[in-house]
Amino acid sequence: MVGPLHGIHVLELSTMITGPLTGMLLADMGAEVIKIENPEGGDPFRSYGGGQYSAQYCSYNRNKRSVAISLRTDLGRTALEKLIERSDVLLDNFRPGVLDRLGFSSEKLRALNTALIHCSITGFGPVGPYTDRPCYDAIAQALGGMSSQFLDPENPRLTGPTISDNVTGQYAAYGILSALFERERTGIARRVEVNMLEATVAFMPEPFAYLTQNGDNADAYLRIRNSQAYAFRCRDGKMVVTHMSSRQKFWEQFLNVIDRPDLIHDARFDTLEKRVENYELLRAVAGRAFAARDRVEWVQRFEGQDVPFSPINNIEDVLGDPQVTHLDSFYALEHPVKGKLTSIRRPVWLDGQRDDQRAVAPPTLGEHTQEVLRELGLAS
Repeated sequence: MVGPLHGIHVLELSTMITGPLTGMLLADMGAEVIKIENPEGGDPFRSYGGGQYSAQYCSYNRNKRSVAISLRTDLGRTALEKLIERSDVLLDNFRPGVLDRLGFSSEKLRALNTALIHCSITGFGPVGPYTDRPCYDAIAQALGGMSSQFLDPENPRLTGPTISDNVTGQYAAYGILSALFERERTGIARRVEVNMLEATVAFMPEPFAYLTQNGDNADAYLRIRNSQAYAFRCRDGKMVVTHMSSRQKFWEQFLNVIDRPDLIHDARFDTLEKRVENYELLRAVAGRAFAARDRVEWVQRFEGQDVPFSPINNIEDVLGDPQVTHLDSFYALEHPVKGKLTSIRRPVWLDGQRDDQRAVAPPTLGEHTQEVLRELGLAS
């Protein structure tokens, strides 16, 4: 596909989320991405729920070519060498030492291609006491402090989508793009290293600033109290969210919407500091107002008012939301075997466009093996 990274060749040796998301972000911007997969099942994300084309796999692998070949065979190692020689970027999310054991040490990679940018994603970094541990999203969230910002300690239960995995992939893409830019200017080809632990910590700087600057140990509600953000349940069981932050006008108009202008001069809430201090009390008072009307009524009342608010959409709601529909955020990809897939457009616009009209569906396992081997002169 055409894009600002057109002509950049990326070789992806990765599975699950962090590496595949990084590769997809680059592919969405026009890079050619070849994904090397084990012919015995491929990326483990393929088989979630059965088969080899799961929703999980499809979420992170559009706009790529799949080559299914074993790196433990002579043909596989030869193909990998040839691909490295012609690639701009090598991307892997192996544990430290795996590439070395396969015969592709940093020295070997440099000998094959002095201009190669090698991005390695690990759980905890290449050195340290946790280096050899396995790492997944829940582990990085817990170790990096993120879980403490979501969990109820009285009833701990993990919820929600992957965050550490996804932000790690985004930081990796950021590192690769920076390295490509530097190489273009200076000829220097960097080794880029990103780990899930540090990516998680870097993604949420506020709790660490609260502690180190203010002496506040952030719980799951500290930022919410400070931001004056609220979720309310309406009479019909549906929910809305408001976010008043530090703007006095937001607070005053919020009170007008819920028919409680009397609270403007209430001594418990008449300053931002008091509203933060009495957050739970204010939540209860306003919550009684929201419980008296259905959500559609609240949406109508907030429309036209200069108060940040939104219905809390479920996933199905998002697909039909008027603004999402207007932005055309979802689109259909056609796969010759699997048929129609719904995909999410990249959220980055360039000159008012997204240039994804030529986007292709995630590949089936080994869909492009023979094609790529022919390009390398290894098949007829």
